[in-house]
Amino acid sequence: MISLSHFINTFADTIINVFPIVIILFAFQVAVLRRPVNNLPKVIIGFIYVLLGLSLFLIGLELALFPLGETMARQLTAPDFLNEVRISLGAQLSWIDYYWVYLFAFLIGFSTTIAEPSLIAVAIKANQVSGGSISVNGLRVSVALGVAFGIALGSYRIVVGDPIHYYIIVGYIVVVIQTFYAPKLIIPLAYDSGGVTTSTVTVPLVAALGLGLASTVPGRNPVIDGFGLIAFASLFPIISVMAYAQITQFLNKKKVSKENSDAL
Repeated sequence: MISLSHFINTFADTIINVFPIVIILFAFQVAVLRRPVNNLPKVIIGFIYVLLGLSLFLIGLELALFPLGETMARQLTAPDFLNEVRISLGAQLSWIDYYWVYLFAFLIGFSTTIAEPSLIAVAIKANQVSGGSISVNGLRVSVALGVAFGIALGSYRIVVGDPIHYYIIVGYIVVVIQTFYAPKLIIPLAYDSGGVTTSTVTVPLVAALGLGLASTVPGRNPVIDGFGLIAFASLFPIISVMAYAQITQFLNKKKVSKENSDAL
């Protein structure tokens, strides 16, 4: 159970963090727009709900998500566990012996992204604006697969100790090439999809996983190697969403071509 003082301290910190936002909004409303705030009592109650929700969310991160991610990383990289599941030969463990880590990273990346509220909101809006041509579930799954692959690859990077910039440079080269060939409709959405994945559900578990891995894999530094997974989670959804659009476009063209040939 959380103590009352812990909640009060977190609530006070949340008020301090949210206060500048409130000042800016009300200052523009009063000084620039010069109009009264509609339904002021409801707005005030809404801000109170936001403060309470953020406070409880931050406490939940501290008590559950961060410890859980770090614990899973430590358990999956424990020498006793790795020796039980190892498949390589030789005296020392190989990168392939961490396959349960890669699988866990893939699955946790996929599941947290599917549950991401910001992604759901963007997918619904994209479906409405595009007149239904962009599928809500198709966009969510393609983004989730990109995040899952990115986090799994980022976990592999931590295990082997490769420099992060090589992966990021190659990834963005792929993004630039895809931008020239992907449908124009999907390009801005693909770039935005990389941003919505770094939100409330995904970031805590991904950050905890990276720090936990870097703390337990021999020869890794948590400060140098523990961070960077979120960059992978932002980059690879751009690739996967444009790839989803390119595959869909190719299949549609193939379908139309077949229908035309059948008509002839």
